[in-house]
Amino acid sequence: MTAPVPGTDGPSARPRTAQHYSVAPAPASPEGYVVPGMPGAPVNGYETVESVVPVPRRAPRPRRTALALVLAVLAMLLGGLAYGCAPLRAADSLGWLAIAPAGLVALPLGLLGGRNRLLPPLGALLAAGALLIGQLTEHLRRVHAGGPGPRGLLHNALGAWRADLRPLDAAFYAIALIGGFLLTRRTADRG
Repeated sequence: MTAPVPGTDGPSARPRTAQHYSVAPAPASPEGYVVPGMPGAPVNGYETVESVVPVPRRAPRPRRTALALVLAVLAMLLGGLAYGCAPLRAADSLGWLAIAPAGLVALPLGLLGGRNRLLPPLGALLAAGALLIGQLTEHLRRVHAGGPGPRGLLHNALGAWRADLRPLDAAFYAIALIGGFLLTRRTADRG
């Protein structure tokens, strides 16, 4: 906005109003004085926030990847054995619990391994391995109850496992793979 300028279009009949500026006029200040907070103002005498209130910083966690891998393999074996040793009558509804061995594998990988980008795919593979060990353990128990000798026990269990595969087992392996990957990554992010 501009103030009326006399003489351009003739004298104005309106009363004189306040002048408006697009920029505020400079305040009357002594020469060389800079207002605090303006660019170029000296910052001497001010304390930083860190010197007044120290910010607690967490020390970075040491990566123990080898220990994480050993514990994850042990968790895979234990989770697979626990999965396979469930009562035989609950075997049909047990497949949806494929996320439990994935969680057991993901816990040591995420907490001890840190944010290593190779650990989530490894967690997925170990979770699927735990599911495989669980299913083979279940079939070993069924074949062992049938009474063949110890020499043909594993061969008969593998044959029974192949014969018993259903399309729904693919969904269980997908649950184990996705659960192992995501749980390992989330556990590493929280730690």
